[in-house]
Amino acid sequence: MIQRSQYRPRDKTCAPDTATHPLPFIDRPPFYCPANIQGEMMPNRSPIRRRRFMTLSAAGLAGSSLLPQYGQQAHAEAKPEQQPWLRKTLKVGMIRSKGSLTDKFNIAKEAGFEGVELNVPGIDIEAAKKAAQETGIIIDGTVGGYHWGQRHTDPDPKVREVALTKLKQGITETAAVGGTTMLLVPGHGKDGSDAEVMERAQTAIRAALPLAKEKGVSILIENVWNDFCYDHEGGNDQTADRLAAFIDSFESPLVGVQYDIGNHWKYGDPAEWIRTLNTRIKKLDTKGFSRAKGNFTKITEGDIDWPSVEKALRDVGFTGWLAAEVGGGDLARLKEVSEHMDESLNCNKSLAGAG
Repeated sequence: MIQRSQYRPRDKTCAPDTATHPLPFIDRPPFYCPANIQGEMMPNRSPIRRRRFMTLSAAGLAGSSLLPQYGQQAHAEAKPEQQPWLRKTLKVGMIRSKGSLTDKFNIAKEAGFEGVELNVPGIDIEAAKKAAQETGIIIDGTVGGYHWGQRHTDPDPKVREVALTKLKQGITETAAVGGTTMLLVPGHGKDGSDAEVMERAQTAIRAALPLAKEKGVSILIENVWNDFCYDHEGGNDQTADRLAAFIDSFESPLVGVQYDIGNHWKYGDPAEWIRTLNTRIKKLDTKGFSRAKGNFTKITEGDIDWPSVEKALRDVGFTGWLAAEVGGGDLARLKEVSEHMDESLNCNKSLAGAG
């Protein structure tokens, strides 16, 4: 059995600091509680050399209706050895500007990003496709915006039914805009016993896999502060073994990890987690964290050992998308985030020079 820790009530420090960190684009999740977050903050949502990003086995894609990513032509025209080993993307809610989605995508592009992740379900599909086509921005994937309010591990089967409907809708919308991944938080450890929480999460994902296969969309699990596959009250020497076992339980190339480098620095060594998860990692999220202060920071602040992270990624042959998941803002702020991504992991180093 995949074990998890006994749920413990949240500390008061997990209360959202909306005055310091206003994140208007989505409701703050009730159980996602990194305390005393400063500087850069996770957006709130209410991966031989590795084959090119999210290449799946022929068996896994048999009969699929994969759509091309909108806006990908310019990158495809670049010689492989000139392509960056890490392709920068960001959550759409980080782009805090007025105007249309096309306007937002243009700002992301000017700031140095190649992709944008949208929130699902609820995408204006035509507007998204238009924005990608007009700007050249790639909609590389999406993020489930429902999985805190309607959890796949909720004790109430009616809530789980709503969550599954939204997961399937999100997969469909992701494919419609050319995305190939949907980020999912599968549940929360507070929702029942070890066996109950695991079984509910597995049941939901398995129920969505036929549609994911049809649409060519991978379901990627993010490591977050949800007392799932780690001990929320445990020490900083925890491993990724339980998360790896969870992914392996599906025996499908369509289920992987969108590994958040900063989220679990409090609980374990990111480099070791990367080596354990290995090819299960299909995509990355990034943010900073300080163990010394116990809070989130700007990407290049805190005390994450970025050289060791980069080495681990190269050791497992990762190349692909790296998504910023931090406090956003205007063009100047997004340029800063982009620069921090380059400073921490040398994103723009070419594939030829990455290994």
